[in-house]
Amino acid sequence: MGIGNMLLNGVEKVGNRLPDPVFIFVWLIVGLMAISVFGASAGWSAVNPVTNEAIVAQSLFASENLRRLFEEMPRTLTGFAPLGYVLVVMLGAGVAERTGLFSSAMKAAVRKAPVALLTPVVIFTGIVANHAADAAYVVLIPLAAALFAAAGRNPIAGLAAGFAGVSGGFSANILPGQLDALLLGLTEPAAQIIDPSFSINLAGNWYFISAMTLLFVPLGWWVTDKIVEPRLGPWQPIEGAPIQEAEAPLEKREIRGLWAAGLAALLVVGLMAWLVLSPNAPLYDTTAETTPGALQPFFHSLVAAFFLLFLLTGVAYGVMAGTVKNHRDIVRMTSQAMSDMGPYIVLAFVAAHFVALFNWSNLGAIMAIMGAEQIRLLSGIEPGSTDPIGAGQIFMILMLIVFVAGFINIFVGSASAKWAFLAPILVPMLMLVGVSPYMTTAAYRMGDSTTNIITPLMVYFPLVLTFAQRWVRDFGLGSLMAVMLPYTIVFSIVGAIMTGLWAAAGLALGPGEGVQYTAPAPAEAVQPANPVGPAAPVEPATDGPLEPAAPPAR
Repeated sequence: MGIGNMLLNGVEKVGNRLPDPVFIFVWLIVGLMAISVFGASAGWSAVNPVTNEAIVAQSLFASENLRRLFEEMPRTLTGFAPLGYVLVVMLGAGVAERTGLFSSAMKAAVRKAPVALLTPVVIFTGIVANHAADAAYVVLIPLAAALFAAAGRNPIAGLAAGFAGVSGGFSANILPGQLDALLLGLTEPAAQIIDPSFSINLAGNWYFISAMTLLFVPLGWWVTDKIVEPRLGPWQPIEGAPIQEAEAPLEKREIRGLWAAGLAALLVVGLMAWLVLSPNAPLYDTTAETTPGALQPFFHSLVAAFFLLFLLTGVAYGVMAGTVKNHRDIVRMTSQAMSDMGPYIVLAFVAAHFVALFNWSNLGAIMAIMGAEQIRLLSGIEPGSTDPIGAGQIFMILMLIVFVAGFINIFVGSASAKWAFLAPILVPMLMLVGVSPYMTTAAYRMGDSTTNIITPLMVYFPLVLTFAQRWVRDFGLGSLMAVMLPYTIVFSIVGAIMTGLWAAAGLALGPGEGVQYTAPAPAEAVQPANPVGPAAPVEPATDGPLEPAAPPAR
């Protein structure tokens, strides 16, 4: 344990020296501008194999780019796709959280669980509760500890199971949510570097994240019952331990609220079904040749659907539970939700400008094209060929992305910050070797969540430690890391293998979205018409809302 503690202490020390993610992007922008000058003077260039357009590095200090930076600053922010996606979803989720819906729903989900199934129920509820953002950490994790204590088990094991589900399974779920809007919203402009016609499907990772849930629940169950709890041993009760939290039943008003929320959810589902299935349905494209294509209007409407779902269920619960007295309460709750998103909006401002400048410089496209060529050479494919790489190479590349994302996550916890930097390189690079943007995003998501539970730099780590100390007074930072490390090891290794095998088998990642990407037929070679480079693919969308957090926790 001496070496392990030294490593964990080193991680904490290095991570604490890193600046806030906002200033990480500030320094990245400074470095990018300097590199752009060097690249432009050195004549860095590449040929887009999709359009056959010559792409030349552009100096960000060129007068055209400086003018563009200042003139388009407001539009660069508002055109940052993830910003609008997440703000719209969080408007509704903020009401559901503040009325108490999320808290009551999590309590109802785990309180009646059979003792034999307590562990998997806690982990599954934790994964699904990611849609509740902060409430999952504040409510479920301490409740899981109390439930384990009431069942005669070690409460730290319950806390670990809850933490593993909420944070270790952060990217998993049974339905898409605000994280899909956040990350896929960043994937879209990255893919447009190669294919300007690319449009994101917010359900593009649905099948994959559902499979992650089915994988992480039994894995977490096994780790909890076979490794973590036996190592902890029996719990010695202490004075003041909050075991009564598990024994307090739901109040009648909370039960009424949950029934009302359930009826509101059915109403929203019925409304969306009518919009898709009714004659002349507005969310069904009758001109499309395939069913997934015909459902694209529905997929593009998922942000609005989640907004309505959270808003109406939250209001219905609040009215029946007495937490919503009048319409002013609803306005107050939505305002508070937007206030909580303030730090994310600041991060989005600098991230949006980094992405835009990266695209204006053409460095992202050049790096992606050159990286794709190197992958082809290592795969034994002739230079200049457009043939996709083999399943074995895809397997290894995606597993590498999982582990790299997991390693970076130890030091930089924000999912959106990391992906805003990595996506403009990884997404187009892998598109050029035949890997879809959805598969690349899925691999990143797998790695991003598995190390959340061992880094003290994760914003909720101190809170979870405080919860643990209510049951074991001398439970320290190293103790929590040691308890959570087995989950990280198992989730990371098995998750990476699952990601590679998924890609090798060519399974669908979501409705109409697969592992492989086929680029449009190459056009005749042309020289760039615009000396400043192609327009940044972060213009405001015209067919939907515009965006860690990410929920504030990430």
